[in-house]
Amino acid sequence: MIANTLDLLIIGAGPAGLSCGIAAQKAGLSYLIVDKGSIADSIQKFQREMYFFSTPELLEIGDIPFIVPTVRPTSLDCVNYYRGVTDHYKLNCAYYEEISSVRKGDVHFIVRSKGRSEYTARAVVVAAGYYDVPNPLGVPGEDLPHITRYYRDPLPYYQREVVIVGGKNSAVEAALDLWRHGAKVTVVHRGPTLSGNVKYWIVPDFENRVASGAIQFLRNSRVTRFLPGCTEIETEGAVRQIGCDAVFVLIGYRPDVPFLKSMGVAIDAESLAPAFNPETYETNVPGLYVAGGIVGGRFNNKVFIENGRLHGPAIVKHLLSKGKR
Repeated sequence: MIANTLDLLIIGAGPAGLSCGIAAQKAGLSYLIVDKGSIADSIQKFQREMYFFSTPELLEIGDIPFIVPTVRPTSLDCVNYYRGVTDHYKLNCAYYEEISSVRKGDVHFIVRSKGRSEYTARAVVVAAGYYDVPNPLGVPGEDLPHITRYYRDPLPYYQREVVIVGGKNSAVEAALDLWRHGAKVTVVHRGPTLSGNVKYWIVPDFENRVASGAIQFLRNSRVTRFLPGCTEIETEGAVRQIGCDAVFVLIGYRPDVPFLKSMGVAIDAESLAPAFNPETYETNVPGLYVAGGIVGGRFNNKVFIENGRLHGPAIVKHLLSKGKR
């Protein structure tokens, strides 16, 4: 049963948000976790059988063991694990309810959703991640229907010409998966080599595919525009067009800056990170906290599930120190 005025409303049912909910529940606080999707919604958008860099014990929350038969879990393993944790604690969650506004009243926060629900809470945690706002490429045609910012399933692209823009993990893993399922793959990357953060065990696989000609890798290249059925690419001053049936622009994501600003949160212009106390995760708005990947701004490679899962207990500890029971 949801209290009329919650001690804590948590936006986001990913690992960081669930961790907040568990900590609140253990502390005897009234709380609700609200997500515009389902459990671990961002992870559900990952490539289905993508292996995490982290080992299972580094992804655990709520003191629940994460047991899988492999050294590293897949994205599907992770979703199932966080579902199991949610069931174990019987966490209070509201799914498919997108928050439209968070306003600080005289005493409490007023939180409204697009479903027209309204909540009152003494404190709010924004643990919404950053995976819903892709980085823009900034070229004409990037909103054409054959262009997408997420990759999950290779099967529709058998014997299709696919262009992938990017040079990090998501781009490399998508390229290998698509090639193995019969797609004709071209990777366009602005740098001379892959990102140094690409998982070390897949780099030789990708390099061997490129060396054999199975995957075309255009280094020092950039997309100048997209056209229906075609991508225009500049490589060291030379421009050419290559045919394509689908394009995956996998160049990263950023926090929902307008949403944070609408709550009064100060944003760093360079990093796009919200202003917050690194010990308590409270923002410049008293009672409003951030947790998980959103704290890193556009430098989201600094905050992972491994450290984001620790934010919830710190936030609840701070709430308790303020007497929020």
